[in-house]
This record gives sequence, structure tokens and C-alpha cells, in this order.
Amino acid sequence: MANLGVIDFWTYVVGTLFVILLPGPNSFFVLATSAQRGIRSGYQAASAVFLGDAVLMLLSALGVASLLKAEPLFFQILKYLGAAYLFYLGWGMLRGGLKSWRSPAQGQAEATLREDVHQPFRKALLLSLSNPKAILFFVSFFIQFVDPGYAHPALSFLVLGAVLEAISFCYLSFLIFCGVRLAAWFRQRRRLSAGATGGVGALFVGFGVKLATATLT
Repeated sequence: MANLGVIDFWTYVVGTLFVILLPGPNSFFVLATSAQRGIRSGYQAASAVFLGDAVLMLLSALGVASLLKAEPLFFQILKYLGAAYLFYLGWGMLRGGLKSWRSPAQGQAEATLREDVHQPFRKALLLSLSNPKAILFFVSFFIQFVDPGYAHPALSFLVLGAVLEAISFCYLSFLIFCGVRLAAWFRQRRRLSAGATGGVGALFVGFGVKLATATLT
């Protein structure tokens, strides 16, 4: 990898694994989508995450991270928009879980769950792009593994990005199939399913609070 301007490659791989395995709104949304709508919808959501990460990595390489640091107001606007979207998703899941808990009919509960993850690709893409801190993370993380003396740094970023996307694909695929297995189990336990949906919604509200209070440092 040194020939491609990448240094400490295996350190990067291990670090990327830890970063991807950390719980976050993207992985929770993919898991919830696959549990509620199946493998196809799960991969639709995962594809949106891959696209969103690719866009953020491209923006990082183009220097948008420097713009966010230079213009704090721009960062604040993006931050609150992202937090509002996380609140919106979380509130929808909380409301759906509450309806399912109160409803005596299994069919109505399942219909509510299906509504929660309607248009999974669009929602997952907006979710992936809604965190300006991710742009800052990508540039600060990637730059540690790019040889500053390499003549074609764009190629180095491309290699690092491809590795991240490959690891993300494997992890999200695992979550998708876990979600499908969980769905079969939850169908026999309606109240537990409703509680899990509400729990994921509460996590998204928490992610929104965390983003709303985020700073550049």
C-alpha cells in the first residue's frame, strides 16, 4: 500500500473496524429497516449509507471540512438541521411503538412498523448526510494514513475510502440478516416488538440531542 501513498495500512483497517462497529444512527436504521421490511429494504437503506459516506468522503477531500471550521455559522445551521431530522425519525418510531403497544390487533401493529421505515433509501441517505461532524471526522481520520509526500493523494483517499466501504458493507450485511431473524422472533411477541421500536426511536432522539450539542472541538 505504500506504493499508493497509504501508510500504516493495517492500523487503518483496525481503526476503521472499531469506528464502524460503534453504535450509530446509520447502523440502527439499517437494522430496524431490515427487521421491519426485510432484506431488500435493508439493502436499500445500506446502499444509501454507502452513497452518503462516499459523498462525505468526497466533500472532505475537496476541503469542505476547512469551510466548516472557517465558518462556524454554516456548521451550526447544518448541525441543527441534522439534529431536527434525527428527532423527526426518532419521534416517528416512538409514536409507532406506542401505537403498536396499545393496539390489540397484530395486523395494525405490523402496519405501523411498515410505515416507520417507508422510503428507506431516501431516509437513510438524509440520515447519512445530516451530520456535519462526519465530514470533519473523515478528513481528520484519513489524513493520518496518507503519505504527505505522495504525488497523487486523491488515489490514497480512494483506496482508504474503498476499504471503509468494504468493511461497512460486510457489517451492514450482518445487521440486515440479523434484523430479518429478529423480525421472525418479534412477530410472536408483539409488545416486545413495540418496545424495541420505541427503544430505537429513543436512541435516535438521543443521537439528535448529541448532534445538537456538538462542537467543532
